[in-house]
Amino acid sequence: MGKLLMGMDIGTSACKAALFDPEGNVMCRSTEEYPVYYPAPGYVEQNPLEWWEAVCRAVRRMIDASRVDVRQIAGIGVAGQSWSAIPVDRQGHVLCNTPIWMDTRSGEICREVLEKLGHDRIFQVCGNPFEPTYTTPKILWFREQRPEIFRNTFQFLQSNSYIVYRLTGVFTQDLSQGYGLHFFHMQNGQWDEKLSGELGIPLEKLPELFPCDKVVGEVTRAAGEAMGLPSGIPVVAGGLDAACGALGAGVIHPGQTQEQGGQAGGMSICLSQPKAHPRLILGQHVVPDRWLLQGGTVGGGGTLKWFRQEFGASEEAQARQSGKGVYQIMDEEASGIAPGSEGVLFLPYMAGERSPVWDKHAKGVYFGLDYHKTRAHMIRATMEGCAYALLHNLKTAEEAGAEALELTAMGGAANSRLWTRIKSDVTGKTIRVSASDTATALGAAILAGVGTGVYRDFQEAVKRACRITRVYDPDQNLHLQYDGYYGIYRRLYDQLKNVFREAEKVPQMCGGDRKPGAD
Repeated sequence: MGKLLMGMDIGTSACKAALFDPEGNVMCRSTEEYPVYYPAPGYVEQNPLEWWEAVCRAVRRMIDASRVDVRQIAGIGVAGQSWSAIPVDRQGHVLCNTPIWMDTRSGEICREVLEKLGHDRIFQVCGNPFEPTYTTPKILWFREQRPEIFRNTFQFLQSNSYIVYRLTGVFTQDLSQGYGLHFFHMQNGQWDEKLSGELGIPLEKLPELFPCDKVVGEVTRAAGEAMGLPSGIPVVAGGLDAACGALGAGVIHPGQTQEQGGQAGGMSICLSQPKAHPRLILGQHVVPDRWLLQGGTVGGGGTLKWFRQEFGASEEAQARQSGKGVYQIMDEEASGIAPGSEGVLFLPYMAGERSPVWDKHAKGVYFGLDYHKTRAHMIRATMEGCAYALLHNLKTAEEAGAEALELTAMGGAANSRLWTRIKSDVTGKTIRVSASDTATALGAAILAGVGTGVYRDFQEAVKRACRITRVYDPDQNLHLQYDGYYGIYRRLYDQLKNVFREAEKVPQMCGGDRKPGAD
């Protein structure tokens, strides 16, 4: 009987579940969406219970539609979004919603910690900046603002470790997600007890650390019944979605680079030794003895999704009439606009910005509009703005001595041939496109395959399961043109960064608590 591997991807907007054979072929897959909550300025939350419910629906729907023999499933791996802080009690009950990676409520806490300990003290341990989007400041926020929750928390979990708990009943923390906690020692992969004490976070509130491919438990009877699976299926610790995506794209050797085109954007450069930069993100890869120097941007596929929701009624109508996809129509419209969008530029800072800007006050901006410009100009400018954000991270990585040799694209945005070509021309890098929609789930499944012995090692797994579908080489003439626009893109933020902060003060100064339409 053949073996199958299941990968789960707990993303920001949806859960994806997929079954693969050992050659990386998708046997079946399913997606279930869930909401994001914005209860106050700077607060961005999700309910982990809704993740679990979506996982159960996705797996059941996938199994029912495909009628695969679930007895063939050899193992399960879970990939998850970064920088959660899920408080659970001893019985694993979630005590409240988790702030997610876009949440910036702990800005003042970060300032206080840096004044007390200093940037260098923290950076020398973890190799990461102390920013509110990370897990550590969120835990400190619970300690200061919700002391009853902090007191009753048995463990703070990550997105994938919460799902692993629901599958197995075992509390875990995988190595690739350790980078969200600033007392995780990046070089040796252990908790730094001294720094955790200085920060005031007891280590007993964190689970045991596990390699990402380590089998940590088996599917329980209750979990199996909820998903329509047999109990006893081995489950590995899993890992960070970006790292699993890099593995699923075949990025395991130094210099290989994953380009992320999901809800968020960014890149991950594979390293044989940790090389930190104070404006970037450093983490352990899901592959042993490898690190990823990452750039994580807010601007990704979510920007085009937002544009479609707010301004895409015309494209929605065309899609219903023509049978084409809405994004295909948007691609066609943007293709009719010259590279550079005739001077229209977009700052893709739709929820502040992460690396290398690290500015929670930053806002999305369209620059260069006039009566001649159309919605198509704005669509193309949106794509180009995300590409400039990618280039900004790649150039910053070079300052740390980490150069991307070529990019391997994954995520929904990689389905757009236009957007991928734009990124190639903007960065001047060759871009190879993997099986983009399933790379993260495939990476999680590969972890399960290595952990259960379906694959001898990661090299065999990548050779068998990962494949490239398209290759884009940059147009150097367009690269030079884009380089000029990139300079303007960079100057726009520099000119506006103080304005962003001033604009946030206006509602408070002018009685901004009144409801729209109030007299």
